[in-house]
Amino acid sequence: MSCSTVCQAVVSCMSIPNSTSRSTAVFSNTQKLDGALVFRSSVSYNRVNVFSSCRCSAATSVPPGEDVFSVVTSSTTSEVDYLGESTKGDLNLNFGIDGNTLQGPVEEVAKMEAQEAENLLQHLGIPVPYNARHSPRGIFCSRTLNLRSISAIGYDMDYTLMHYNVMAWEGRAYDYCMENLRNVGFPVDGLAFDPDLVIRGLVIDKEKGNLVKADRFGYIKRAMHGTRMLSTREVSEIYGRELVDLRKESKWEFLNTLFSVSEAVAYMQLVDRLDKGVIGPDLCPNEYKGLYKAVGKALFRAHVEGQLKSEIMSKPELFVEPDPELPLALLDQKEAGKRLLLITNSDYHYTDKMMQHSFNRYLPNDMNWRDLFEMVIVSARKPEFFQMAHPMYEVVTGEGLMRPCFKARPGGLYSGGSAQMIESSLNVHGDEILYVGDHIYTDVSQSKVHLRWRTALICRELEEEYNALIHSQEERASLIDLINKKEVLGDLFNQLRLALQRRTEGRPAQTLAATHMEDNELTESMQKLLVVMQRLDQKIGPMLDEDGELFNKRWGYLSRAGLWDKSHLMRQIEKYADIYTSRVSNFLHYTPFMYFRAQEQNLAHDSYTFDHLRREEN
Repeated sequence: MSCSTVCQAVVSCMSIPNSTSRSTAVFSNTQKLDGALVFRSSVSYNRVNVFSSCRCSAATSVPPGEDVFSVVTSSTTSEVDYLGESTKGDLNLNFGIDGNTLQGPVEEVAKMEAQEAENLLQHLGIPVPYNARHSPRGIFCSRTLNLRSISAIGYDMDYTLMHYNVMAWEGRAYDYCMENLRNVGFPVDGLAFDPDLVIRGLVIDKEKGNLVKADRFGYIKRAMHGTRMLSTREVSEIYGRELVDLRKESKWEFLNTLFSVSEAVAYMQLVDRLDKGVIGPDLCPNEYKGLYKAVGKALFRAHVEGQLKSEIMSKPELFVEPDPELPLALLDQKEAGKRLLLITNSDYHYTDKMMQHSFNRYLPNDMNWRDLFEMVIVSARKPEFFQMAHPMYEVVTGEGLMRPCFKARPGGLYSGGSAQMIESSLNVHGDEILYVGDHIYTDVSQSKVHLRWRTALICRELEEEYNALIHSQEERASLIDLINKKEVLGDLFNQLRLALQRRTEGRPAQTLAATHMEDNELTESMQKLLVVMQRLDQKIGPMLDEDGELFNKRWGYLSRAGLWDKSHLMRQIEKYADIYTSRVSNFLHYTPFMYFRAQEQNLAHDSYTFDHLRREEN
């Protein structure tokens, strides 16, 4: 088989699915042997002349019935690659072209093949993966992940498989919460839901009635008391060097998910009224802590009593943003051999109604949402689902009737149970499972800490932040330029100050030239530099405050705390989420065989190293 024949065969194997039909199997004859899925060569190819040249030294024919490709399907027979990832799921070439038929140094061969690969992708109308990674809907990698080695993919539902309109869903949750508070005597008249008041990743200080934004180390960079933003001076006076420690649950409450928005808005608005004295001690015996507890209880009632979810189920189109690509992304994964799981805390009736609305109309050939999943777990009680064993019940009727169950089986619909039961039933464990969710603690942290599952975080706000960063590039560049100029001026000022200090003590300056400077020249230079730096501070300060306003006027960017540093949320994402993205349907642009590689992590001294290398080259 010649190189061009292989390339043409690849072209004929690739088809782009649409919402009404799916591609048939590429190879007509498959067989599983010794832990490997084998593809026979009996398939016929439709040749497409795409590559302009071929560098094979000889053509090799493939006899019918020979094993051309095989996929390692067993973890015990797979190896580990040079990045430490399992090679399970990799496609191997058993017959045909070998490495010796591609002539020349591998660097040159790879360069030409990469260019031809881009040409072929363009010919097929498929976006280049580089472009997919560098877009608001990219999938970003914190820890290298070979998706081919993943046997099962579990999904959360709310804000993961379906995205709610935050203003609609959280707005109604807020309304029900306020109504419950009004019924027990809280003065809530005149208050309205303001989704811009808070963002995901902030932390509530339940002792002081503050909402704070911390950097990756836990130092507080911005804060709000009630609905009033605190000045930098006030933040320093209140917190000093106090760090946010999420282990102190009695003091700090992390806003892990968009579900936290309605609760935080209600709490901060009522802090204002508590400060004005219109909320009596009988309603909040422990002031700010008591107020937080009351708001949480009112919101919990809104969820438990069912009125909120009943309203959403009656008109899901008002609350759910449709995503036609989402079911197709999961269908690709299922057809690639991934065992899909749905693990949600929502009850059966709500799950079934919302999944029907979001999935069924976009699936081909009369499929319904249940056909996508090998196992469905409702009322999972996460995070305890990942931490301990709970009784499991099988849902046996469409009305939701259940019976006790002691062992899960593929294809089942269950309530409760535990992650260990899932692993035992599917015979997959640890890093063979990828779990995808929107809650940094309940979904991502706990599945990784307790089970070593691979993890993906869904953060819809990434798209808005990505676009805001793009549109603010010029302003950020100007700000950085001013800061760099001040740094140069500051370096000179500090050297002159040291020279003056040594002169005062009767010692020579750092250099002979500095020692011989006239007194007037030295002091005038320092005066001028000091005035310029003070004027720069007056310019830089407001620009720093405004940085991130395109995303949120109060809190700035989701992933950043100040111009240079990462936010506490971003630190949590990097620590617990192997990959993160804005929506599940982004997987559609990467294929189920993607090898996600973590990007280089820049260190503080890297820029100096690169500058040194550039100077040497010049």
